[in-house]
Amino acid sequence: MTARSQTLAVRLATPNDTPLITRHRRAMFEDMGHADRAALDEMDERFAEWVRHRIESGEYRGWFVAADNGDVVAGAGVWLQNSPANPRDQSARRAYVMNVYTRPEYRRQGHARHLMETILQWCRDQSIRTIVLHASDSGRVLYESLGFRPTNEMRILLPPAE
Repeated sequence: MTARSQTLAVRLATPNDTPLITRHRRAMFEDMGHADRAALDEMDERFAEWVRHRIESGEYRGWFVAADNGDVVAGAGVWLQNSPANPRDQSARRAYVMNVYTRPEYRRQGHARHLMETILQWCRDQSIRTIVLHASDSGRVLYESLGFRPTNEMRILLPPAE
């Protein structure tokens, strides 16, 4: 069966999907050029615990595009965060989109777009107005086409304490 001849549908992630979400996250970082296996292995271990807890608590919501046989071809998630009110959004919640990943043989077929549209609609249904993400170079065009715009965020990564 080819990638285009399968029937695909969106399904929700469960805590049992923790290993799959972790594999997708690692593959996403590898695609962006991160090659330090030790750092990726440590990330996998810490992330798996983090995401399982947040799926169970309802702080993380994930979706997959899956074939009839259960084969998952793409995934994406939302981490719900508490946020103080600001002049543009008085609500106390925002969504951080993360772990957007499509297997290479299924790319450029609209799966990531479908997942993002699912996420945006879910956020509308939950009255979540502020949705943020960090875009890879390859994902930027998709996110901009959905209405995402760059912000004035700045970042510093402090070295580990000695």
